[in-house]
Amino acid sequence: MWRKRGVFLALWVALFALATSGCGGGFSSQSAPPPGTPPAVALTTIATGLNSPVDLQTPDDNSGRMFVVEQSGTIRIIANNALLPTPFLNIATKVTFSGEMGLLGAAFHPAFSQNQKFYLNYVHSSGGVIQSFIAEYQVSAADPNQADPASERILLTVDQPYDNHKGGQLAFGPDGFLYIGLGDGGSGGDPLGNGQSLDTLLGKMLRIDIDHASGGKNYAIPPDNPFVGTSHMPEIWAYGLRNPWRFSFERSTGRLFCADVGQDNYEEIDLLQKGGNFGWNVMEGMHCYNASNCDMNGLLLPIAEYSHSEGVAVIGGYVYTGKAISGLAGMYVLGDYGSGTIWTLQENPPGTWTRAELLSTGRNLSSFGQDAAGEIYVLDLAGNVLKLVPQ
Repeated sequence: MWRKRGVFLALWVALFALATSGCGGGFSSQSAPPPGTPPAVALTTIATGLNSPVDLQTPDDNSGRMFVVEQSGTIRIIANNALLPTPFLNIATKVTFSGEMGLLGAAFHPAFSQNQKFYLNYVHSSGGVIQSFIAEYQVSAADPNQADPASERILLTVDQPYDNHKGGQLAFGPDGFLYIGLGDGGSGGDPLGNGQSLDTLLGKMLRIDIDHASGGKNYAIPPDNPFVGTSHMPEIWAYGLRNPWRFSFERSTGRLFCADVGQDNYEEIDLLQKGGNFGWNVMEGMHCYNASNCDMNGLLLPIAEYSHSEGVAVIGGYVYTGKAISGLAGMYVLGDYGSGTIWTLQENPPGTWTRAELLSTGRNLSSFGQDAAGEIYVLDLAGNVLKLVPQ
């Protein structure tokens, strides 16, 4: 997930109290911050006691509930800022919770309020066979806070060669299709060349139609997917990814932001495009990784990167669209698992991105979440859900 070369980073105890960065505050009423400077923010705790939370999703059903994915195989509900005691779903017996494997992501159908369907990405390992599963579930007809575990319908199964770099995010795009982020399959340096191969689903962003079925599959291929009609895998929407750990669609534009965890030296943030090749394992960030084959022709470089002097594994977030922190409007919020730093990316002028520190947390960040109002939440792998608030 956020490891390097398959070595899982141990949980850190928070080393210091939450504080805003020097970039975010300290301006008097007589001195306005320079344009583009992130506002002063803090974190407030919403829920504690979770088991390795790695995803937070909010269905568009006007319920105000937030659903937290625990890597161990359960989903919990936060309602009215309180963690409900009974899990929404428990599939721990199906999930292999180890290192970068487990229950890794969830997404609610765009018509969830009508059909009560949601989708999971989880990993199971048995007898040396490791597989990622994309599965559909439904909510129990008797209780909206309980899923029906017997409703599982497997849409897609992907064989995995190693136990790391699984990706795990699921998200529905503004086009109504399901986007699936898969890592390169693991080990270090992509030894099987999966990132650049169009004949495997590994190291890719996939795009499928879950409302239809064709070709003997439990889903259909959108007809405008870039490799439809070729000899390559038609599910592929973009490629050249190492380990996409959290991607999101900007609500106002539909742009797809993706944080791709690096190998030894650099972390990157991409704006994914249909059919785009984002470089791995030819490139790591904006730099040559494979020195013997560093042909950059046709590769799309990230919009931003940072070196391992600042962190070790990028955690993708969201473009802020909420109202509570006016100075954060339109900024993309991201973080790093190892350093616990949260940054913003701001585009000005178009095509030019500036990264600035927003907050130093001292936590092991595992994911971000966004509620229906556009406010942003931070997940700490130690078991906490926190909310970005103005300071």
